[in-house]
Amino acid sequence: SCAAQARSLAAQGAAIIDLGGESTRPGAKILWEGDELQRVLPVVHALRESGLVLSLDTRKAAVMEQGLAAGAHIINDVSALLYDDRALDVVRAKTCPIVLMHFPGTPQDPHSNDVYGDALTDVYDWLESRIAAVVAAGIDRQRIISDPGIGFGKRQVAHNLQILNGLSLFHTLGVPILFGASRKRLIGALSNEAAADQRLGGSLALALKAAEQGAQIIRVHDVFETAQALRVWRGLRDTALVPSATLA
Repeated sequence: SCAAQARSLAAQGAAIIDLGGESTRPGAKILWEGDELQRVLPVVHALRESGLVLSLDTRKAAVMEQGLAAGAHIINDVSALLYDDRALDVVRAKTCPIVLMHFPGTPQDPHSNDVYGDALTDVYDWLESRIAAVVAAGIDRQRIISDPGIGFGKRQVAHNLQILNGLSLFHTLGVPILFGASRKRLIGALSNEAAADQRLGGSLALALKAAEQGAQIIRVHDVFETAQALRVWRGLRDTALVPSATLA
């Protein structure tokens, strides 16, 4: 079951479990909110006493409202609260963290309008503006997490790499960074079009690159492998800070 899978992921090292009932892949159909609720609410109910931190990946106000009431802790909205007219009001009335993700198109099609002058600064400016608007609407900045939206309306490999190489810039937005590139097409494009289930190595490389630039949350599929890679990376860094013993 999904609840058992969530517990397994937590045991493998996941600090947050992200629950989503609607695909936002390119070309995916928009799901009716009733169907989305039927998919996610039973899982939230099953996990509400588990002690796990539950993130709800949705752009629909009804799902946010009922999901939070059922026990979810974080809202992760790929539309940055722009898809549903009620979403801003629902989140404002709560105290949960809210993830605002960049997308260049319309809230209905976050993969459209794939045009950038400079991808890094364009995405940064969009997030800066959106965060300002959400704060002005009454949501405390301390609740906001930014996501540059790797792969969302960024079909060119170069655009994604520009954002990734400059990820540390997003710290100047003054909010935590969520980075998600696990198994995305970017990896296939750089590795002979490897299928989604053959992208572990690339996913680990991108996760480590994001960690090096201080991303506070890294969204992954392969929890055990990523947690292990990050522990080794952290061990290397910690050891480097300890002075070596002097040989007489």
